Amino acid sequence: MKDIALVTINAKWIHPSLALRLLKANLGVLEEDCEIIEFALRQPLAEKLEPFASACASAAPPKILGISVSIWNHLAAIELLKELEKIFAASACVKPVIVLGGPEVSHLPPEAEILKYADHVIRGEGEIAFRELCEKILGEEPLAKTPRCQEEKGIKSAYHLYTDEDVKKKLIYVEASRGCPFKCDFCLSALDNTIYEFPLEQFLAEMEILINRGVKTFKFLDRSFNTNIQRAISIIEFFLNKIEQKTSSVSSVSSVVDSSFPFTVHFEMVPSLFPPELLQALTRFPPGTLRLEIGIQTLNPHVSARINRPSNPEKEIEALRFLRENTNAIIHADLIAGLPGEDLKSFGRGFDQLWEVIGGSCNSSHPPEIQLGILKQLPGAPILRHNIEFGMRYNPLPPYNIEETASISAEDIQRIKNFARFWELLVNRGLVKLENDAVFDKFISLSDVLFSHFGKNWGIDKEELLNFYESHH
Repeated sequence: MKDIALVTINAKWIHPSLALRLLKANLGVLEEDCEIIEFALRQPLAEKLEPFASACASAAPPKILGISVSIWNHLAAIELLKELEKIFAASACVKPVIVLGGPEVSHLPPEAEILKYADHVIRGEGEIAFRELCEKILGEEPLAKTPRCQEEKGIKSAYHLYTDEDVKKKLIYVEASRGCPFKCDFCLSALDNTIYEFPLEQFLAEMEILINRGVKTFKFLDRSFNTNIQRAISIIEFFLNKIEQKTSSVSSVSSVVDSSFPFTVHFEMVPSLFPPELLQALTRFPPGTLRLEIGIQTLNPHVSARINRPSNPEKEIEALRFLRENTNAIIHADLIAGLPGEDLKSFGRGFDQLWEVIGGSCNSSHPPEIQLGILKQLPGAPILRHNIEFGMRYNPLPPYNIEETASISAEDIQRIKNFARFWELLVNRGLVKLENDAVFDKFISLSDVLFSHFGKNWGIDKEELLNFYESHH
């Protein structure tokens, strides 16, 4: 192995880590001494250990082992670290310096189990801090305290580090900006609501290179893509122009199939920030080229105010209706169950409002999606300030899901979890079509029956699930 190994466990194989590529791209003269090793969450542990066991057997382990930790791989990272410790102890090789980073470890308490395996922890943005730490370790300079995050100005892009396999077979993550201007209690952005925008001209030039390489899906990591409307429209216009060029190229030579078209762009947008000029731009995307993730979270204005989330339900519903009726966008709307003070009736009413506006006929051939999430108490997020007043009780283990509140019982939280899973399997994946009316009470009752019959909400054969649904619908 090279002197620096950057490792993470991705949620799925198709999700390459932009974070690791950014760390490598910003190592300066050390970049050539760094390699990236990515695993998938469901990959057997033995396969994750094998590269390190082989490196130790050949007396060539890395000198620095950086591991990126997120909420979904926290427990898997602990499992990996435990076994790596055994491998290093059993071999004659020198144990690498373990550096942990990523959003999950940035706000953990000192007693957190995963921190026991770390020699250093990078908290917050890591490109500059990780490079400086590596320079000190490999330069054998005396180590002071672990360097803290520095402002991300001057960060080098890392899109050139996506491999040809990444481009052909995986989602490609990109970011035009970092941060979020809002301070929603459930989000870590509440701790620092600043936004940094990467230079637009350079960003678009890099997107053009990726398009020419044949990227199929651009997934923007920007948490609030449309907070700067003119900038958002500039980026949208760029992609529209490239799609138009691709379309013209294909139609002018009908016998040629251009394998790089169509590509899809995926934006996460704030539901209350859809001025007419932005909406009109979105109407120009052809089918299959636009996916929008809209974070509604709750349509109860009192709950929104309680958690410091800007809310304008009427405006949000109006924008969603326009998107459904006038664009080809695949709409993915998010709701969160278990917010402080919101009971089952209020949540169900919000769900029905959302389904009424996006669940009907739309231009997209793909069905609209509602992702029903369960509230999480992320380490460091200010949602914890509501715990006593609203009887909030969370699972202490990742992903820190809410287990009950003063407004929703533990039994009903479990019912909502089953609802979310069966909704994903049946409705979001297009197996069944529901009427465009109040569905929450009907579907949660159906979920109760499905869970009682199958005894689980995962690993169910699709045909069996559909047959049982049709026989009880």
